Parts: sequence; structure tokens; C-alpha cells
Amino acid sequence: MTLNNIKGDPFSHRIKNRQDCCFPYFPDCADQQGKKKDIPTVLQKKPSLWIFGYGSLVWKPDFKYKRSKVGYIERYSRRFWHGDNFHRGDKDMPGRVVTLVEDHDACTWGVAYEVTDSQMEESLQYLNVREAVLGGYVTKMVEFTPREKCQGPLLALVYIATSDNPIYLGPATPTEIAAQIAICRGNTGHNIEYLLRLAEFMRLYCPEVEDDHLFSIEAAALALVI
Repeated sequence: MTLNNIKGDPFSHRIKNRQDCCFPYFPDCADQQGKKKDIPTVLQKKPSLWIFGYGSLVWKPDFKYKRSKVGYIERYSRRFWHGDNFHRGDKDMPGRVVTLVEDHDACTWGVAYEVTDSQMEESLQYLNVREAVLGGYVTKMVEFTPREKCQGPLLALVYIATSDNPIYLGPATPTEIAAQIAICRGNTGHNIEYLLRLAEFMRLYCPEVEDDHLFSIEAAALALVI
């Protein structure tokens, strides 16, 4: 099973229209109980903002942005420890998606997107629904280092799911995680698609980076479905 068997371009960053997004855009950014989630004032006052993605955002940002950079953040490891009962699973069979876990000796590679002016409010409102309301993630500011040597570190917004989240699943063996991923799907698609696209992104854009957690789960999942 390869990405050629999955419909769509895994690395399409060319989405221009809101109707191309797979989730609706809610102008008031209300949560499922109708409580409004406002954009922090400190972010609204900035002329531009970098948003760091390390999971589905690396291939499917679905928001307008000025430019993107491949790079990494330090002191975090990427782990398939968060549950997903909307995008890649459901309430009866939650899928597994990645979050970040504090790890002082690690770094996590991904893509940072710069949003400016009018893009900023729309992007943050959209991501609030996709990542926070439906995904259970919270935001944090981190230092992002682009791959380009001529570019210094940038402050970036990142979405992280913590262990106090009700759908947080926590650690498991690669085999156990793969078995769960192989059978789950949600409103966005198969859970294994999420896994394979993330693994292929790392091979294409960060070929020198070792990610034993990701690639061991990929190998175990492929052994189950091929």
C-alpha cells in the first residue's frame, strides 16, 4: 500500500479557496457547546504570524498563507499518543494522531507557515475549529528553526494535545498503535492515510532525519494491510 493508492496530492500547498477545505469555516469560531473562542489579542496585533505544523498540517494546511518553511522545533518529540474521534476516527473507535511530548534531547521536524494581515484572523479561526474544537489541541508559542542556514529562529504558534485531554490515549507499543490506526477512519479519511502521508513527508523533505517512532509504526501498519 502506497500513497499512490490514496486519492489526492499529499503535498498540495496550493489551496486558495475556502470551499476547498475539508472543514467548514465558522466566523464566530464557536465550539460545540456554542461558547465563543476568541483569538488572543496579542496575536491580533502582530503584522504576521508563523504557525508550525508537525502532523496533517505538513501536507494539508487548508488555509491561506504567504510562505512556508521546512524546519524543526527543539525539546519536543512527536508521538502518536492523541486520540481522534472526529477527523481520523469516531467515538466508538478513536484513531491515533500525533502530538508533542516534552523531551529536552529531541527535536521535531515539520513545516511553518507565515500568515499575514487578513490571512491571520481567518487562519486562526479555521485552525481553532480544526485543531482545538474538533481535535482537542491547545496552543503554545515555540522557537522554530528553518532548514535554511541563512535564516535565524522564528517564534511560531503550535497546537499540542496534553495528557489531561479526555481523548488523550498515551503511550503504546508500535504494534498496538499500528493495529489501531489500521482499522480506524473518520470524517477526513482513513487513519492509515494520515500515517503514510506523514511518513512520506519526512522521507521527501527531511531524508536525513531519523524518526524511529514514526517509521516503526508505519512498518507495523503496512505489515497488517499489505
